[in-house]
Amino acid sequence: MRFFVIVATALLAISATAIAQQQPHQLFTTKLFTINKCDASANVNAAGGYGAYYPGYAPAGAYYWRDPYGTGYYEPPATTTDPEMYVDFTNITHKTMTGIVWGLVANGHLVAEANDIGTFSPGVEIKKEYGINISAFPLHTGRPQCVALDVKWADGTREMNPNLPDRIKNMYASPPPGAGAPQSPEP
Repeated sequence: MRFFVIVATALLAISATAIAQQQPHQLFTTKLFTINKCDASANVNAAGGYGAYYPGYAPAGAYYWRDPYGTGYYEPPATTTDPEMYVDFTNITHKTMTGIVWGLVANGHLVAEANDIGTFSPGVEIKKEYGINISAFPLHTGRPQCVALDVKWADGTREMNPNLPDRIKNMYASPPPGAGAPQSPEP
């Protein structure tokens, strides 16, 4: 019995340390999602890609929208040869989400964003791939993190991450000719 108490105490201490070491921008994500996988690849074919991942929302033509920072953001389409971000996640709340803006954080800085629209029900594992700009690479050092920047709920309300991560300026690529004005300010 004493052994189990010691092990349980050690596990609680490790968990408390892990929570304390989280960056403020991660806390919003961990209260809404379980992230099973977060990865990015500069060239999917070279890295082999991932099976069972589905493209995130992408309208026909260029996708240019206003991001949570208030800046016009261009999100390239997910293709088999261009850079992509992969997020395998589960909504751990009791409410359905209809939009998520994901951020890719590397070395403590936001390097890319992706805006997804759909139905994200509680308890359902979802595997998505999103096109990202080549400026996200190299990902500097450290393991990439997928962070929720903004969430739209099925009841029409929105919740923005109160601690948006610092961003690198070169992630704001110019949209291709004909992209026009941002399509939507909402996820």
